Amino acid sequence: MNQGSLDGMLVVDLSRALAGPHAGQMLGDLGARVIKVEAPAGGDDTRSWGPPFVTGADGADYSTYFLSCNRNKESIALDLKSDDGRAVLTELLARADVVIENFRTGVMDRLGFSTARLAELNPRLVQLSITGFGHDGPEGGRAGYDQIVQGEAGLMSLTGSRPDDPQRVGTPIADLLGGIHGVVGVLAALVERACTGVGRVVRTSLLSSVVGVHAFQGTRATVAGERPLAQGNHHPSIAPYGLFRCRDGAVQMSVGSERLWQAFCAEFGIAADAPGFGSNAERVAARAETIRTVEAAFADSDTEPLLARLAAAGIPAGRVRSLPEVYAWDQVRSQGLVVEVDHAALGAISLPGPALRFFDVDSDGETERARTAHTAPPTLDQHGDEIRAWLEETADRVPAATGASA
Repeated sequence: MNQGSLDGMLVVDLSRALAGPHAGQMLGDLGARVIKVEAPAGGDDTRSWGPPFVTGADGADYSTYFLSCNRNKESIALDLKSDDGRAVLTELLARADVVIENFRTGVMDRLGFSTARLAELNPRLVQLSITGFGHDGPEGGRAGYDQIVQGEAGLMSLTGSRPDDPQRVGTPIADLLGGIHGVVGVLAALVERACTGVGRVVRTSLLSSVVGVHAFQGTRATVAGERPLAQGNHHPSIAPYGLFRCRDGAVQMSVGSERLWQAFCAEFGIAADAPGFGSNAERVAARAETIRTVEAAFADSDTEPLLARLAAAGIPAGRVRSLPEVYAWDQVRSQGLVVEVDHAALGAISLPGPALRFFDVDSDGETERARTAHTAPPTLDQHGDEIRAWLEETADRVPAATGASA
């Protein structure tokens, strides 16, 4: 089975940059047909984001940023301010199961595609809208860029070596979470549509997506009345849990239970019930001393033998890998996290792969059932002629009730 769970569904992706395109890519990974609508002059903004760029056989430079979030899509260039562009988009939306947009609030209305108009055009359509700070509220129309939202949503106050060193997360996590939450909403709306026959508007934002993953840091503020702050590579509520120096580098380790603490101490000759060490709460309160004690025990060990020793003792631990090391790692490749695609201009390239896998289970065991063949991110308008031809061929299959006239 090569098609994926959403085989037969059509997604019209009007979004650009990262949050919306990431959502569209995830739906494409799940088997949906995703048609990316781009502006004729330059296309998606990320086509010009770089370096790095890679030069194709046609002599043009291709952004690796764009390549990261647009696999399994087709591209059509439409001027949505023109009659022709709006007519083609109307035909696409009349056939679609999902539309994705991340314009600023009001832009879709001005283009003539308000939520009400879309529901009239195609009552089964699930509409996903991703904004920076929410579609309403006192700052609803505010433009949202990832790092700005990381700061405004409190994430940067939790990230960094110390409280006066706020740092952004190394990937555009607000954008990515916005896309992921958007997909969750779309899938829920599709399940509901299977019962009601009617689509729904799904809204999320970068702000809500970051606040929505504050987890225990959030309840430290809302319930305990604390002000969580950045404290580097050590957990605020568990000790020892973090990055610890050894002779030739560092290892990461999580001692997440008293059982593990006893095992760790037995392996490294530490008095488990020494003053300040008797419970997790005591170790958290004496974090600096806990870290010094652990690093003293690691001082004469190199990384690899230390990791082997920790594994033998049953202590969760790991190294810090560079991204080239990650993509060369056999465990990563065994999980389908690197996919090979054939790009129209770049030829064979490797991309980070999808995070989900699906299996059928029967008496003979498990059989993987997912999209196994992926397509490369498209060049601008690569599929424009094919999509227009398909619209003409399927014109008589669109129910008149959708109002899908050009």
